[in-house]
Amino acid sequence: MLKKKYFKTKSEVEVTFELRNDDAEKAELVCEANGWEPIDMKRTKDGSFRTRVRLPKDGRFQFRYLVNDNTWIDEEEADSFCMNEFGGRNSILVTKQAN
Repeated sequence: MLKKKYFKTKSEVEVTFELRNDDAEKAELVCEANGWEPIDMKRTKDGSFRTRVRLPKDGRFQFRYLVNDNTWIDEEEADSFCMNEFGGRNSILVTKQAN
């Protein structure tokens, strides 16, 4: 699940990434916005994993979730998808605010 929070006075968007996966011991967000370096996601009380990231407005960013260090998961609520160089697909997040 994705939630976007736009600020009137800042040129950035706070994005909450949330992953529900009952088999996961560990989950990370892997995103091109930070050079594909994994970002640890914290387990919430309801068992899902969550992290927040601030990204520039009007951007388009590819990302995926990495679960248990070996399983890639797409975000089904992503704005769109594209094929990656490994034969899979990446989720795409768009930070342009709809009018």
